Amino acid sequence: MNLQKYPSAPYVVPFLVFLLFLGIGPHLPIAEQIEHPLRFAILSAVLWVFSRQVISFRTTRAISSILLGVAVFILWVGPDLLISGYREHWLFQNPLTGTLKSSLSDEARSNPWILSIRSLRAVVLVPMIEELFWRAWLMRWIISSNFRKVPLGTYSAFSFWVTALLFASEHGPYWEVGLLTGVVYNWWMIRTRSLGDLILTHAVTNACLCAFVLATGRWEYWM
Repeated sequence: MNLQKYPSAPYVVPFLVFLLFLGIGPHLPIAEQIEHPLRFAILSAVLWVFSRQVISFRTTRAISSILLGVAVFILWVGPDLLISGYREHWLFQNPLTGTLKSSLSDEARSNPWILSIRSLRAVVLVPMIEELFWRAWLMRWIISSNFRKVPLGTYSAFSFWVTALLFASEHGPYWEVGLLTGVVYNWWMIRTRSLGDLILTHAVTNACLCAFVLATGRWEYWM
């Protein structure tokens, strides 16, 4: 990838492919046993082709990043566990935000192969794809279209809140915890100025959520 000619591509292209799969995945005329590994393979290839030059796994506060990831997981599931019927309120399920519905069929939920691939994608690929786009690109691009001259973690109130709000909108009926998560992740980027720390935090959150879904059968968290 020519970073000089297409500087945004490594950060944006994987996310666009990710969104494309979210949109068309349920409508693909192929079995889930094929669709899930195919999606994993394509997303992995896109990351390798477009983004390998800009991905960094170097962390500055690894332990804190892990603990923060666990805390964000608790933030995600806490309201639903503490307040019966909380997610049923019209503020969360409506024509704008959508309704709670798992992306996995009943058959897929009992298929260890599909569950393994789905979990692996959430823990390994999604944190890289989303942190490249939201924190490594969008937070800087809003400040300046010449974003490469803007250091990671540079604070701008407008950039901070626009990114957090758009991140929230990605999470449908979970928009309010998505907003809080976006605020926490944005803050952590400002504190660490490290893509690696954000990938680690996001991966831990997703790993905890995957374990929770598999242990409890709360499939609605896998939208």
